[in-house]
Amino acid sequence: MDNLYLNIIAFITCTLIILISGTKFAKYGDILAEMLGWGKMFMGIILMASVTSIPELMSGMSSVLIVDAPNLAVGDLVGSCAFNILIISIMDFFYNPKKPLTSVAQPGHVIVAALSIVMLSFVALAIIMPGVYGRIGWIGGSSLVFLTLYFISIRVLYKYEKKHRSHSQHISTENYTKKEVIQKYIKNALIVMLAAMALPYFGEHLAAASNLGQSFFGTLFLAGSTSLPEIVVSVAAIRMGTIDLAIGNIFGSNIFNIGILALDDILYFKGPILMDTSPNHIVPILGTIIITAIGITGIVFKSERKWKLAIDTVLILLVFILMMVVLYYRVNPSK
Repeated sequence: MDNLYLNIIAFITCTLIILISGTKFAKYGDILAEMLGWGKMFMGIILMASVTSIPELMSGMSSVLIVDAPNLAVGDLVGSCAFNILIISIMDFFYNPKKPLTSVAQPGHVIVAALSIVMLSFVALAIIMPGVYGRIGWIGGSSLVFLTLYFISIRVLYKYEKKHRSHSQHISTENYTKKEVIQKYIKNALIVMLAAMALPYFGEHLAAASNLGQSFFGTLFLAGSTSLPEIVVSVAAIRMGTIDLAIGNIFGSNIFNIGILALDDILYFKGPILMDTSPNHIVPILGTIIITAIGITGIVFKSERKWKLAIDTVLILLVFILMMVVLYYRVNPSK
């Protein structure tokens, strides 16, 4: 029991470290991107998404390399994708009380969201039909597909942003030097990496103690903690009025997560990682596809009314809750 409490304290401590340092990491990443003159949507999709997805990257690597828990790695990534879309509902709550968040997002986000649906569909196929992509040594052929889709997505988004450069609010960089920003960026990156490396170790023990199973625990608790940087950064961006930065961070993180899944597969030397994980992961994957499609509908439809939350963000919240209930009973069929 003492070990259980120690694991809980350690898990919470790591989560708080990710929350604090991840926020600073994202802040200085935002300033650095401003210095480089990037558009807000592309900044959110590329730089901010890679920043806030560092915990998923490090926890996934440590899940397969240190604690040998592929279910935690996959559960964290697909669960984070679901949590990321849920953040749209959280942001909508903190946004203008009379205007839906998705009504002011630029249409370019539909491209990113659609590409994430394509990538998630390929992941779902790999889980439903293990081995469908073949393998190269210990690496699943699916990883090559994921990485190819990721780089194609980045290229498409770059070309789109170049043609439709947004003119959203800019942050002040006059109080910083580029050297200072880079130093603080790297410092907080290292702190986040170390904390994220430790999360799966404590998560593994908590999953065993709770009898919830790695797939459910990874999808819910571990994914929730590693998604905290996305939550904090996105809500902060909403309060600053940089809507496209916030939404770009959300959808960009999801395509980045699929790229991380390919890296985890490469580092998992026992064989293709998706052939050695629970089929229960199909639940959050399909749930994420559904709520991403709802988000696309909200951006395209651009409703002008809401009450606390817009209809699209309410539906995202409800589907997310239903997804977690279904996953829980799949993992615990006797309850």
